Amino acid sequence: YEAAEMDGASRWRQFIHVTLPGLRPTIVFTAVVSTIGATQLFGEPLLFEGSISGGISHQYQTLGLYMYEQGWGFFHLGRAAAIAWVMFLLILLLVGVNALVARRRSRKEAGR
Repeated sequence: YEAAEMDGASRWRQFIHVTLPGLRPTIVFTAVVSTIGATQLFGEPLLFEGSISGGISHQYQTLGLYMYEQGWGFFHLGRAAAIAWVMFLLILLLVGVNALVARRRSRKEAGR
């Protein structure tokens, strides 16, 4: 921060060019883990209304609850399996993005 201030960087420039690059791996990791947790969230929305639909107008419905509703509520097991695959691919994509960002960051640090 002192070097950026000596170079004449404003507070906003310090935040963009010093703070955010230092927090980027943490932000990406938190986003990936939160997304995984949100897609697999099941028990809490089920407890809100006591029905498998996630509320009267589906306001609490998550992917996990939707998969359960399709599979065991309506017996559309093929659709539930497709939802499970989409969840798997979404999680795989986010983990891949996280690995790519981490690899790019480690290469950048190794080059210094």
